[in-house]
Amino acid sequence: MLRLLLVRIDLHARLAELGLALPGVSPSKGAYIPAVRTGNLVFVSGQVPMTNGELTATGKVGGNVTAQFAYELSQRCALAALAAIDASVGLANVVRVVKVTGFVASAEGFHGQPGVVDGASDLFVRVFGDNGRHARSSVGVAELPLGAPVEVEVIVEVVG
Repeated sequence: MLRLLLVRIDLHARLAELGLALPGVSPSKGAYIPAVRTGNLVFVSGQVPMTNGELTATGKVGGNVTAQFAYELSQRCALAALAAIDASVGLANVVRVVKVTGFVASAEGFHGQPGVVDGASDLFVRVFGDNGRHARSSVGVAELPLGAPVEVEVIVEVVG
């Protein structure tokens, strides 16, 4: 029953209600595409935080990037993932968020990766309600593409 109700929600209106807007889809920088559908799943390529087509910030979390700012960047990554989904299959077809993987470029000794990736998780719950709750991994890494502090990839279930 919840799944049928979620499909009927206008997610663009929900985003606007939350004061959020989808960014443009970032073009791929290699031999991949932003999102791929197989069966009832859409796999979104890793999204780094972009503003007007440019990387929003560079650096390492726990170093020159604060955990709070990285949390906000993680939300920006989640919005970019939603934009890729919308361009691929349309947000109206999303049933639920299944899995989120967050990568955090971490300064030595930084152990707050889960708190950073909470930015993406919290955004999905705000947008989709209970159907935004998901399985998740939060991984600290030495470097990310373009020097980004955060990268988020997402898997969603869509209407068959």
